[in-house]
Amino acid sequence: MYTPELQQKYAEATRHFIALPATVSDLSLLRDILVYHEYKYYVEDDPMISDHEYDILYKQLVALEEKHPELITQDSPTQRVSSDISGDFPPVQHLVSMLSLDNSYNEADLNVFDTAVKKLCNLPLEADVEYAVEPKFDGGSIALVYENDVLIRAATRGNGIMGEDMTPNARSISSIPLKAAFSKYGIVKAELRGEALIRKDNFDRINQQRQQEGLPLFANPRNAATGGLRTKDPSESRKRGLEAFIYQLGYAIDKDGNSVLDTFKTHNQGIKLLGELGFKVPKKEEKVCKNINEVHEFVRFWEAQRDDYSYEIDGMVIKVNSLALQEQCGSTSHHPRWAIAFKFKAKQATSKLIKVEYQVGRIGTITPVAKIEPVYLAGVTVSSISLHNEDFIQDKDLRIGDTVLVERAGDVIPYIVKSFPELRNGSEQVIEFPRFCPINSSDRPIELVREDGEVAWRCPNHSCGAQTLQRMIYHASKEAMDIEGMGKSVVERFYGLGMLKDISDFYKLDYDVIAQLEGFGVKSAENLKKAVDKAKKNSLQKVLVSLGIHHLGKRAAKLIAEQIGHLMDLKAWNLDRFLDIKDIGPVVAQNIIHWFSDEKNVNMLEKMDAYGVNLAQSDEDRPREVAEDGVLFGKTILFTGTLQHMGRKEAEELAAKAGAKNLSAVSSNLNILVVGEKAGSKLKKAQALGTVEIWTEEEFLKWLEG
Repeated sequence: MYTPELQQKYAEATRHFIALPATVSDLSLLRDILVYHEYKYYVEDDPMISDHEYDILYKQLVALEEKHPELITQDSPTQRVSSDISGDFPPVQHLVSMLSLDNSYNEADLNVFDTAVKKLCNLPLEADVEYAVEPKFDGGSIALVYENDVLIRAATRGNGIMGEDMTPNARSISSIPLKAAFSKYGIVKAELRGEALIRKDNFDRINQQRQQEGLPLFANPRNAATGGLRTKDPSESRKRGLEAFIYQLGYAIDKDGNSVLDTFKTHNQGIKLLGELGFKVPKKEEKVCKNINEVHEFVRFWEAQRDDYSYEIDGMVIKVNSLALQEQCGSTSHHPRWAIAFKFKAKQATSKLIKVEYQVGRIGTITPVAKIEPVYLAGVTVSSISLHNEDFIQDKDLRIGDTVLVERAGDVIPYIVKSFPELRNGSEQVIEFPRFCPINSSDRPIELVREDGEVAWRCPNHSCGAQTLQRMIYHASKEAMDIEGMGKSVVERFYGLGMLKDISDFYKLDYDVIAQLEGFGVKSAENLKKAVDKAKKNSLQKVLVSLGIHHLGKRAAKLIAEQIGHLMDLKAWNLDRFLDIKDIGPVVAQNIIHWFSDEKNVNMLEKMDAYGVNLAQSDEDRPREVAEDGVLFGKTILFTGTLQHMGRKEAEELAAKAGAKNLSAVSSNLNILVVGEKAGSKLKKAQALGTVEIWTEEEFLKWLEG
């Protein structure tokens, strides 16, 4: 991008301006010098000057532009961060949809992908297909639009069709050029795809600074990066040191509106062009492999190197290099058939098992928790790991003092894979699972019970303070009554202050008192009251779930709520009445009968009723009528992720009116999965089944229109 002669010129001018400040006649050259040094620092990772020297030059530019505001240009380095704080981010439509990627987890999956590509392209199976392979960066996806060489828009991926406009934040990212010479190649308008991310060392520095300032620490570089994209203050994005790798030229047209992408023969040619234009693109991290066997070698190499790499990556992306072959492969509604992500194995590390502590759940389940020497896995420091139950401990032969292999399965849940008996020195202690409740608040020992067919030990003392607290935490959670602002720490605080004794107390809180508590105030108390008042109007099935009755989940609660006019009706129900309902078994029925036989529980419900909590059947609880003449009659459907055009409840109602049956989980009985933004495990499970149709929200709406 910069010739040796130009670099020499900028180096000499840099020394000159540091010694002797620039004047207004030097303004254009000073801007060019600063852009050059940003490129060396952020794109090439090869800075020529110190941060202090850069600041000297930058402050000179700021001073000159303040004296001569009429000379400020849109692409000046000072304009990367606007002084205005933005409000909500408006939605914008991508010029070309940003599809997801199909995933692979081993070389066999890659071979299947290679075979599919050859079949789609009518190539013999013994032919070699050339692939471009690059890192799967673990950050926030972005789309950049340039028109007449100037950055005019930047957006998050969103749902792949619509994203959030975050142009001011993108302008603060120094590795994103504010101006790029696309016109040299006949391109008037272009849309680029990339990933915003934070270097690992920069992430550590940011967290150290936040710790000194008493701010919450970021969990991992990806969270810090995606949060930086959506911050309302662009200067915060710059503070976080966001960078952007560009990995695709997705759209490019000339002055007549004709696509110029066909002037490139390969994906790699497009990447090289972007690099020449000054964008940060994969270089040493990228390789064009002549066949799938070379792909195997390259992904293995990078899996071994990932910990030493400056950025978090969770795999490699394999793309058919030929754009003509990409066109032949085409795409599904979810992903291109010409690309696939190879996901690295979950990260592992060894640690020492120091001790085991025990927690009690809302239904009395005793869960052992291993305390280990802290280890850093996939961007998170792990020091506590659930051991699930006694059988898990025995099956793994875990002992206090053991060296253990720790894994973050799917980069999410910490897990002890195994112990290393060969490293024991004789000081290790066998873990003796308690036979009496280890968190007993009463004066007498309470023996734990273990029901037939279950692995969990439970404390039968339901009036135990620890269980009461866990039930209240669950009652307010998103899974139950969904009281916004009433998180675990708030419930624990109110419980400790004596403001909560059972779940009915949520609905008679003194908000004047809450407003006086440290960390609250009048506004916070008002918001909490609004959230509680909203929860009072919840459906009967939600209330049923929130009671924390053992084995009573959402499905059973819905079936029961369809059959009763008021929650108190269940006081008179016997076992046969419950068993009359299809899919309600004797275990959950007995648990409900037992719960309603306790006068304390009934009194609690009566108080909730008196405090205005809805205990009557609502429209949401009533069985939906299925339209036999609907366009989706006979189909089963499930919605996952965040929908953009409607809420989940509205979507389910529309599906039911069209004749479909709404399911609550992915199974072989599911016909259609409608995928919104941030779809998770349900999408993966449906893809693994191979029998489920995957629809976008837009496709669902088109079907309804007929």
